[in-house]
Amino acid sequence: MTLLTVWPDAGPDETLVRTTDPEEIATALKEHGVRFHRWSVVDGVTAENALRVYESDVARVSETEGYTYVDAMEMTPADTDEYRAKAVEFRGKFLAEHTHDDDEDRYFARGAGVFYLHIGSKVYAVLCEAGDLLSVPANTTHWFDMGTTPDYVSIRFFHDDDGWVGNFTGSDIATKFPTFDELRSGL
Repeated sequence: MTLLTVWPDAGPDETLVRTTDPEEIATALKEHGVRFHRWSVVDGVTAENALRVYESDVARVSETEGYTYVDAMEMTPADTDEYRAKAVEFRGKFLAEHTHDDDEDRYFARGAGVFYLHIGSKVYAVLCEAGDLLSVPANTTHWFDMGTTPDYVSIRFFHDDDGWVGNFTGSDIATKFPTFDELRSGL
């Protein structure tokens, strides 16, 4: 279930908004230039077949938004040292607050993750589930949490073949807010 939670950026002591209604989520995010859409979910999607399965949706978004490069990535839990190391590395890479010079558009074909958008004096936590497409505009301060056991397939859209290069703020704000695992457990 997709969830939007909004807090003051001082911390999560006061919840300003908490909703699972897709229309309310889209409306609240649109005020800040963030696009949120829902696509149909197709079972059995992997990184290898995602671009083919969602070919028409990918083509429409790429054409509308001018994306020149699209890829798919996958994290699937496994009881191996390799998976655990990869999970820690990937999660740690995105947990610190940062911006990108490009939009960050991501469609969740399977699984979930949380984008935390630090806009003005608020933090918007968007728990995205399978079927969610979220577009974080360029230069929007944010961080991303895929949880301690990442499990998702996502399609990522780029204007540049170099992908998203993080410009880290040095802030520890991400440590003040509930993690992916804590948000999921509260549903």
